[in-house]
Amino acid sequence: MAFTPLHDRVLVRRVESDEKTAGGLYIPESAKEKPAEAEVIAVGEGARKDSGELIPMSVKAGDKVLFGKWSGTEVTVDGEELLIMKESDILGLIS
Repeated sequence: MAFTPLHDRVLVRRVESDEKTAGGLYIPESAKEKPAEAEVIAVGEGARKDSGELIPMSVKAGDKVLFGKWSGTEVTVDGEELLIMKESDILGLIS
């Protein structure tokens, strides 16, 4: 991929949610919400303290993460819809 986020930004690809509920009902496309789960594609080098010291990133490419509903900015990279957000917008890692 020809895109590298700067500073403490993270590039993620949304993970598609199931089309059925746990009870077996199919969810129509119009009723689906955008998933809040994603796979990390690329990360920046990290933020810097006032002293110039680098704060390393907590996530790495390949991690599965959960993020807030209104987090990130939608971007198109190589024809693919992705999200770019600050590391602080990520709520946690999914194991």
